[in-house]
Amino acid sequence: MRLKLLAFLACAPLATLTQAADVTYRSDIRPLIKAQCVECHGDESPTLADFLQEQERFKKEKLGPRFSSYGELIQLIGWPDSGAFMRRLDDGANSPTKKPGNMYKYLGETDAIRASNLNLVKAWVGEGGWNLNRWEMVGDAAAVSKEQMDKLKLKY
Repeated sequence: MRLKLLAFLACAPLATLTQAADVTYRSDIRPLIKAQCVECHGDESPTLADFLQEQERFKKEKLGPRFSSYGELIQLIGWPDSGAFMRRLDDGANSPTKKPGNMYKYLGETDAIRASNLNLVKAWVGEGGWNLNRWEMVGDAAAVSKEQMDKLKLKY
């Protein structure tokens, strides 16, 4: 029994790497979005451009920018609203304030489910691609760098 446990623990990191490499929008991220996000970010939600023009109105209506397609979601990760998706879903570990993003709580009903779903999204984004920076510098926060953008994987 002890030998089996040691063998499992030795192989667990390899399984995680394989799983991370296989994370795609179609098979993993889209179902997660449909399960956790579509109520406020589905087809009836405003486009990012419309949301940015009338944020207060849409917030009162409990609607965020639409990301029911791959292309719409990429706008919140890469450009034009770089890092928005990550800032909102972050668990606080990457934030200077150590506070989770305002959408982290919607990743699941328990801490374990939220952590698992966050790890799935981070694996999809890519090793080193998870960053909270915006396209342009805001206050003391640096703008997203070319090196950070190059680390985005986002397999369809």
